[in-house]
Amino acid sequence: MKETGILLALSSLPAPCGVGDLGEAAFRWVDLLAENGVTVWQLLPLNPLGYGNSPYLPDSSFAGDEVYISLEALAAEGLLEQAPEPLSLAPGKAHYAAVRRWKEPWLRRAWHSYRPEEDFRRFCAQPWVQNYGVFCALKKENGGRSWTDWPAEQRDWPSNHALDLTPLEDEIQYRMFLQHRFARQWGRLRDYARARGVRLMGDLPFYVGADSADVWANRSQFLLRQDGRPAFVAGVPPDSFSSTGQRWGSPLYDWTEMEAQGFSFWVSRVGYAGALFDLIRLDHFLGMDCYWQIPAACPTAVEGSWQKAPGERLLETLHREVPGLRLVAEDLGVQTPGMQALKDRFGLMGMKIFQYDLYLDKKRPVLWPDPAARQIFYTGTHDNATLREWYLSRTIPQRRKLRKWLKRQGRSQGSPCQGIIRTMLESPCELVIFPLADLMELGGEARMNLPGTVGSPNWEWRLTAFPPAAAALRRFRPQIMKRKEESPC
Repeated sequence: MKETGILLALSSLPAPCGVGDLGEAAFRWVDLLAENGVTVWQLLPLNPLGYGNSPYLPDSSFAGDEVYISLEALAAEGLLEQAPEPLSLAPGKAHYAAVRRWKEPWLRRAWHSYRPEEDFRRFCAQPWVQNYGVFCALKKENGGRSWTDWPAEQRDWPSNHALDLTPLEDEIQYRMFLQHRFARQWGRLRDYARARGVRLMGDLPFYVGADSADVWANRSQFLLRQDGRPAFVAGVPPDSFSSTGQRWGSPLYDWTEMEAQGFSFWVSRVGYAGALFDLIRLDHFLGMDCYWQIPAACPTAVEGSWQKAPGERLLETLHREVPGLRLVAEDLGVQTPGMQALKDRFGLMGMKIFQYDLYLDKKRPVLWPDPAARQIFYTGTHDNATLREWYLSRTIPQRRKLRKWLKRQGRSQGSPCQGIIRTMLESPCELVIFPLADLMELGGEARMNLPGTVGSPNWEWRLTAFPPAAAALRRFRPQIMKRKEESPC
């Protein structure tokens, strides 16, 4: 079977509260996908959002962001007497801060009415849950300051457990309760999707945030200074997105120490993600082969050096320790022979982006990506312009060349964006994935992220209602269903 997938962040669902969550809208979205033959729903990371609401700098590799917990589902469980009236907020945008403020007292009400069960106690027995509960409680105690600025006994709690946590016990339990509720609600959605024939594709950031429970609880496995701050940070050198590169600010791994510990940190985080998702997209797969090491004092990514990573030994360990692991390599941007060798060695699918691989300048022929390679075809990702925005940004001769190419593919009817999507649906590739905004032919207002920039409007686009999305899916349903009847090359 050849498959079709849709890329849509959970936050982008048209839930009534101002940010998409794990409530009724998520189940309705799964129904829409199943009814139209779509078998893969690709999401962005669900971990607690980092600086600028980025899902790629989480404060935990395991925790789910509490903003996605459905109050309606809590009411259905009897933890709230009734769900509150939804906020009145402007549509088409994720209002993270406002929704957090609104949900917080309701989530605490649910906690105060909850009577812990054995399932809750088993969940809290996971080391990451306890660490995260303590981390959040201490962060609240310190007014949200970074853990590197906490008193020494709090900074060092993971290594000695010397601090008396009794005064914080209720807050710790509350934070663990939120993670338990998130896991329960996600589990229901995951099981529902599987029953409808829709596989969930998660997204695992390669790095973690410096101010994260991961770094706080595993300091020896990162390249840190004595005070806990990064000695070096991650990023990528200057490229087409940015003349100064991208300085992500994440601390780099101490690969020597990680390997000495059997890559236990990676086995835990990938194993947990494997329980949540059917497929895992490993962001920045290049980091498995080599990584750009930037001195922490440098304000940009211009200064740095390439360092080698133990990718082959790490992937061998992951495949041995995590049964049924299915990874997709985000192999965009810099290409190295070592990265390609890792993909081939472990049989990983890579990614190809239409916007990058259809050449439209005068001196190069139109080039369709190689369908025989193990690649997932995308019109674009969350980091690209929408397909319509991309098309409108081309020169007139480039648009003319594209239309001529589409005509040769038998796509003279309909818009160029529709023609591109229909042509991709007919490709022999095993899996093609489209951001929902591309199927709906939305413009720059629906772009999810512009690399190298921070803050609004990144990560904020939301679907205003389901009918336009349903109409877009129905438009391509015949070809999507036809793909399901065919075998991949």
